[in-house]
Amino acid sequence: MNVKTVGVVGCGLMGSGIVEVLAKNGYNVIVREVNDDFLQKGLARVHASTQKAVDRNKLTADARKEALTRIVGTTKLEDLNICDYVIEAAVENLNLKKDIFERLDAITRPEVILASNTSSLSIAEMAAKTHKPDKVLGMHFFNPVPVMPLLEIVRSFMTSEDTYQTSRALGESLGKKVIVAKDLPGFIVNALLVPYQLDAIRFYENGLASKEDIDTGVRLGLNHPMGPLELCDFVGVDTVLYIADEMYAETKDPRYAAPPLLRRMVAAGYHGRKTGKGFYDYSNQAKS
Repeated sequence: MNVKTVGVVGCGLMGSGIVEVLAKNGYNVIVREVNDDFLQKGLARVHASTQKAVDRNKLTADARKEALTRIVGTTKLEDLNICDYVIEAAVENLNLKKDIFERLDAITRPEVILASNTSSLSIAEMAAKTHKPDKVLGMHFFNPVPVMPLLEIVRSFMTSEDTYQTSRALGESLGKKVIVAKDLPGFIVNALLVPYQLDAIRFYENGLASKEDIDTGVRLGLNHPMGPLELCDFVGVDTVLYIADEMYAETKDPRYAAPPLLRRMVAAGYHGRKTGKGFYDYSNQAKS
């Protein structure tokens, strides 16, 4: 299938990054948000990110200008009916995503592939809301999308070979290194990452070490760019909890059982960088 126009549902941190890499690589993009305020904030994020790329000599001013002309914003999901491929990048909530896939199924042409940027949720459950489950798969990008080179493709037992090959070609055309996972909770990356993050929270909760020493130990001892608690704040403490709860609900594996501290932090609004407080205090820093 010849993909020229890609729809993106959601223009938050992940969605705006996906929009950016698509436009920079020659695709026409229609991005939909639920209201104009969210849409304008997302588009402003794309403008700022591409300007930073120009300032750092990663992109020419002409290439930036050309990329931005390829992006169209809308608040109407129906405007994605002309797209050749659609990537859903809404918040990590399975019921919401299932509703979006049901609506996209009614809007898009039968041959159009519907992909989810979910980091852990069931692709099969989303596909089951459509009349073309063979055309549904996961396209899990990593934050920040313009910088992170990895793309995790997730195939459900219903995903066709043509759908997979088209999606792999799309991902590689964006300069991404593609890995492939089965449709199991957490796929590859989060199935390994979430227990690691939860163990770090338990270490801190039980007083085995300070949060600073846990993060420093991992950064310097394992050569990770961020410690596990720093990473929770970066991803979103609430997001970590939601993913852990979904994975535990499906598997009942105690590795995915959220520590009480994590649940209490989320209830108190300590969601990490985006709220100014998480395991660390970001109130004096500009919110990302």
